[in-house]
Amino acid sequence: MSRPSGAATATAPATAAGTATAPATAAGTAAAPATPTEPAGPELVHRFRAMATNVTMRVVAPGPGADAGLARAEQVFHRVEASCTRFNPDSPLMRANADPRVWHTVPTECFQAVAEAARAHAQTRGLFDPRVLKLLQSWGYDHTLPFHDGAVSVPGRPMDGPRHRARGTRPAFAPLVRATWRPGLDEARSAIRIGPHPVDLGGIGKGLAVRWALEQLIGHGSAALVEAGGDIGVSGAGPEGQGWKVGVEDPRGGQAPVAVLRAVDQAVATSSVRVRQWKVGDTPVHHLIDPRTGAPGAGGLLAVTVLGPDPAWAEVWSKALFLTGRGGLRQLAEEHDLAALWVDTDGVVGMSPLLRPAVLWEAPHAW
Repeated sequence: MSRPSGAATATAPATAAGTATAPATAAGTAAAPATPTEPAGPELVHRFRAMATNVTMRVVAPGPGADAGLARAEQVFHRVEASCTRFNPDSPLMRANADPRVWHTVPTECFQAVAEAARAHAQTRGLFDPRVLKLLQSWGYDHTLPFHDGAVSVPGRPMDGPRHRARGTRPAFAPLVRATWRPGLDEARSAIRIGPHPVDLGGIGKGLAVRWALEQLIGHGSAALVEAGGDIGVSGAGPEGQGWKVGVEDPRGGQAPVAVLRAVDQAVATSSVRVRQWKVGDTPVHHLIDPRTGAPGAGGLLAVTVLGPDPAWAEVWSKALFLTGRGGLRQLAEEHDLAALWVDTDGVVGMSPLLRPAVLWEAPHAW
């Protein structure tokens, strides 16, 4: 999770200034009533719940249209949630998943999410692959799990592709799908054809919601921020005019961040196993599935954070780098000009050269 701050300094570990939220769990639960928009000095701060996570929006030096912009931005999240959730069988996405070989007319948000996911699948050479729905469901993640209540365990055993292993054998995994994903996309009709394997749009859907919500706030103040479960998009140079300060959470559970980044007109997203991990029977699993193996990513990493120009693509690349693993992510980050930071299972913090200029503070022993 990444935490924004308007008041942290570069010489001490920063925490969020009034915007701390829990990491995202999953998209799809009903939104809680919104917290009324509140003034915070020269800012408007608006908080609500959507996509099973806490959302915070901030507008610095708000103009007369800021309240209306915040209301529109909140509705963006609710529309994305309604159209892209996998936890409601009647959502447009799940209706398309239920009959994935035929065309379905869907809301604009769902169409654009599928289109963006297809581009991400191609750009990452398949490392980003949303065709994980059946596997997640087979692991008991067919509803929102209570990750924040402590250890989570569900009965059963992981699946080997579409089939359970024989009773009494060791659980095993197999590649999800060997073919490249090429969904049908008809922009003129806002219609999609998923293909033979149903998809989960949770991660990229949240990133797109941050992108589209931030667009509703730009121009209504000197700076703005949208944070949803640690995925962050910012415009402008923050409350102090020197950039938004974003603390990168320690995936081992420490209170202090592992680094503080400066962001101006940028986005920050983190892929981490700190929260969304559970046991299926006695087998530990997490939500970052490697499509090459059908198993939870196990490349010696706890978390990867990407700083980039767009929230959805920061989300995509943080996941792709995580699945690449400790041995190859530095090369992949440099190949795609990514500003990335990672924490491995030994607690060592690393970063790509492009991230270095954005680092205001870092924990000792980063390399």
